[in-house]
Amino acid sequence: MSSVANPTSSGLERDARRMHADGKPLSPGSVAIGVVIGRTSEFFDFFVYGLGSILVFPKLIFPFAPSAVAGTLMAFALFPLAFLARPVGSFIFMWIDRNYGRGTKLTVALVILGGSTASIAFLPGYETIGYWAVALLALFRLGQGFALGGAWDGLASLLSLSAPPNHRGWYAMIPQLGAPFGFALASILFGYFVSNLSEADFLAWGWRYPFFVAFAINVVALFARLRIVASKEFGAAMEAQELEPRPIFEMLSKHAIDVVLGAFVPLASFAMFHLVTIFPLSWVTLKGGQSAAEFLWVQVAGAGVGAIGIVLSGILADRIGRRNQLMAGAILIAIFSFSAPFLLDAGGKGQDAYILIGFFILGLTFGQSSGAVSSRFTQPYRYTGAALTSDLAWLVGAAFAPLVALGLASSFGIIFIGGYLISGAICTIAALTLTRVLDQH
Repeated sequence: MSSVANPTSSGLERDARRMHADGKPLSPGSVAIGVVIGRTSEFFDFFVYGLGSILVFPKLIFPFAPSAVAGTLMAFALFPLAFLARPVGSFIFMWIDRNYGRGTKLTVALVILGGSTASIAFLPGYETIGYWAVALLALFRLGQGFALGGAWDGLASLLSLSAPPNHRGWYAMIPQLGAPFGFALASILFGYFVSNLSEADFLAWGWRYPFFVAFAINVVALFARLRIVASKEFGAAMEAQELEPRPIFEMLSKHAIDVVLGAFVPLASFAMFHLVTIFPLSWVTLKGGQSAAEFLWVQVAGAGVGAIGIVLSGILADRIGRRNQLMAGAILIAIFSFSAPFLLDAGGKGQDAYILIGFFILGLTFGQSSGAVSSRFTQPYRYTGAALTSDLAWLVGAAFAPLVALGLASSFGIIFIGGYLISGAICTIAALTLTRVLDQH
């Protein structure tokens, strides 16, 4: 146990505690709402940056690039910085959590996350401040990742602990809904401004609004999460060491192999994640087939299909088991990898099919990826182990996907994105097979 048991030093957390003065227990539904709001805000910040890397930064920050493809590749080169900074943030914010409380940790983390994203809204272009624009964009991207490492709150684990034994898959999928919701919201905002403004006005000021909105969304998410953190149920779980942060090296001494396996189990899903969200828009923007405005609305529809896939993943996991469901999802991704390049290069109709089919398969696999990460850890180390494993899984599986996919596709042909997808599927199948062997022994 920590020497400081869940200290409260956040004013917002004290305000949240007053909401529980009536003594009513916190319902699983309230936890679910708080989890979804929190995850939506996190994914919104990251997707706003990802869409900006295609629609804005190549022209605003990298106008000196020799071609449009080179400018987008330069923007994508900054994309992984957040995933590199995320484990550092987890390490530092775990210490803050143990010594100053989760309310302080969440407040600081979400202020930095929202502040980093909102600061990009005020970023001058290369024509105004030269290479300082590149440096500042990199700094704000690092800030996003660093803060996301501190935004890990254990609420998904609390939700999982509340799940009946025969509904664990259903409860595990609920936090994952934040991804399609956050992506849809980011795409709607960009789609509105791209559709209704001239290119000059969009690049001058229109693109800044989605980044500026991020701070307000994070304030709402912060209070929604603090309301749960301040509850008696959350405190009881902390006291039982079910959601208490432990030193990372202590956790690794017990669960190093689980961290490695946990990082590779969801790799198929995470490899596909940015290949249906960020990369397709870059390909359509650079190679044609339909306008960026039209394609953004297709992606909003895709996000809706992805949400349906996530819900179905919960039903399937409870019927056939999470491991079998993840294995089936990896096989579906492997099958999709053979047709994906041809769909994306087949004009507007093929691109629409790529998005709708891809999002549905992503939902089926992504819906259980979080549960796969945390399920192998013993209770005292679940919070810390799940946080670090998630950081590594995103770093290995998703951080470099837009850069690698666009680099391969533009240099050697679109067919190579199929190879990228199938490599992720192979890693997931191998990791799941190895965990089954270890569990049997």
